[in-house]
Amino acid sequence: MHLAVSLDIAATDGQAGLDFRRIAGFVRKAEAAGIDMVVVSDAAPSGARSTSPFEATTLLAALATVTDKIGLVAGASTLAHQPYNLARRFASLDIISHGRAGWSATMVQDPRQAANFSRPEGFSDDDFRRRAEEFIGIVQGLWRGWDADALLFEKAGGRFHDPQKMHLLDHKGEFFSVRGPLNVARSPQGTPVLVMSGLSEADLDFAVRVADVVLIAEGSPEATKAACDDLRGRALAAGREPNAMKVLMTVAAGTELKADRVATWSGPNRCDGLNFTLPADPPALEAFADRVLPELQRRGLAQSARAGATLRQHLGLEAGGKP
Repeated sequence: MHLAVSLDIAATDGQAGLDFRRIAGFVRKAEAAGIDMVVVSDAAPSGARSTSPFEATTLLAALATVTDKIGLVAGASTLAHQPYNLARRFASLDIISHGRAGWSATMVQDPRQAANFSRPEGFSDDDFRRRAEEFIGIVQGLWRGWDADALLFEKAGGRFHDPQKMHLLDHKGEFFSVRGPLNVARSPQGTPVLVMSGLSEADLDFAVRVADVVLIAEGSPEATKAACDDLRGRALAAGREPNAMKVLMTVAAGTELKADRVATWSGPNRCDGLNFTLPADPPALEAFADRVLPELQRRGLAQSARAGATLRQHLGLEAGGKP
């Protein structure tokens, strides 16, 4: 069973904020307990004023220097970034973390965010979806712009790279025009891991073609199995092996794990693991670290020994996201 923790670092009014020391201490405890990845949100809570102490990808770069194994995934909006800059940033993060980086992309539009990036009216739902799909496709194309052995650094011959192993994207689409390639070396794990969440019915066929990890909402055992079966069936129809994509069910982190619920989560033909959501609340982080993580270990759900060194290897994914 794969385990993730989604951490919302944006504190609402009246809450004590999270500083780097507290966040880093929690992530190190999660790493020691065998959590596969931490997903740092970059979105404000809906309907409330909030303060986020760090930009998510900057925070991940710092966390990479104080951790060794745990996957580090950051949320980054397709409204707040250009695809080339975002692809470059995550490729750099993957090098800094030695292959442990991932991008959490949501298909949900935040109109308050759009107003900060020259789009006060936002986008129609259909335009936003098409734009996000194009954006994600560009980022993944840029990540694949260099073959694994493309960079030569041959001083004697004056060759920086093998031109046959560099691939220009030359994308000209409805919303973006991007030539490529990135001026960053190939990712240590082929490409950073793409995590997708907030998916509507209209997003599913796209998600199963491109995502490495899909986060779904908590439901009954029957509903969860049906959702996982549907996603795997769509992936197979899209030409991917079902195991090329991991499906994690999102649950609110509590201080107790009941044996009967664990059985429904981890039984055969269920999802591939759990994604625990935690608010920017120091007592909640402490309770999860001190009570839930030891219980996960006791039940054998979290194991500190991981396969390989990269996040893809931890999750049992092929290098570069290839099925």
